[in-house]
Amino acid sequence: MRPQAPEGAPKQPGALKLLSGDANPELARKIADALHEPLDEMRITRFADGEIDVKIAHSVRGADVFLIQPTCEPVSENYMQLFIILDALRRASAGRITAVIPYYGYARKEKKTQARDPISAKLMADIITLAGANRVIALDLHADAIQGFFDIPVDHLTAEKLLVEYIRKLHLPNAVIVSPDVGGAKRVGDVARLLDLPIAFVYKRRPKDDVVSEQRVVGDVDGMDAVVVDDLISTGGTLVGVSHALRAEGATSVRVLATHGVLAGDAVDKLVDSPIEEIVITDSIPLPPAKQNPKIKILSIAPLLAEAILRVHEDRSVSELFK
Repeated sequence: MRPQAPEGAPKQPGALKLLSGDANPELARKIADALHEPLDEMRITRFADGEIDVKIAHSVRGADVFLIQPTCEPVSENYMQLFIILDALRRASAGRITAVIPYYGYARKEKKTQARDPISAKLMADIITLAGANRVIALDLHADAIQGFFDIPVDHLTAEKLLVEYIRKLHLPNAVIVSPDVGGAKRVGDVARLLDLPIAFVYKRRPKDDVVSEQRVVGDVDGMDAVVVDDLISTGGTLVGVSHALRAEGATSVRVLATHGVLAGDAVDKLVDSPIEEIVITDSIPLPPAKQNPKIKILSIAPLLAEAILRVHEDRSVSELFK
């Protein structure tokens, strides 16, 4: 007879299992390699009308399952995959299901800014929980408040140290860390503190979403190497404007570092043709070959995510990663 655990003792996690949706299989493979664990086989197919079907090849009963699925472009398609796979895992009696979401789509609607606006980030959180997730691992959410939208534990990771190490290796003689807007001041302040560098920020006015009509630099950038730090690059329009504003104020060089390279539409063309010398992103979102360019440098967040997965599996502190 199997010995019984003492009453009140924490339940031991089942075997660690890794699964991946179709959103970023290369990142999932890197995470699996870092953990020296295989990716469990799963087949995602579509019916003739486009509906998604999922077949998980092996038993996950009682297992500690980590599903890797950023919700990047096509955002709605990748979210639907995430929901359906979570439901399949729940119905297959997985012991614990952690949704590993390196990029959280619909995050830019985290509050009502106008009458009758949706709060899409909260809606996605509700559906992820309803579908079967017991825990979420996320990376550099667009707004910290999104953590509170979940009624399950959320481990909110940041690529901050990865970006800091990259900046440190540049050995820039006279660097200033720049926020492209007032909202990113805390993020930029944290990076500047770790590097012991001054900060500046750019004031921008938006008449509507994804359109910026005015940008002004606040802070001294004259004769300095400007390093713009942001959470994501979407259309690139804001950063192109920021680069021109910084150059007009006397910055000798402009670099852009961001966790998530959304790079929608013709963003790459706009950025490459701008005064920006280098664009640094992570592989939280896959960069298709058509958008790759010598100006774009990709850092891998696979080791960070792998370590977080291992710590969650072993019930160890995740916050220790950032001390």
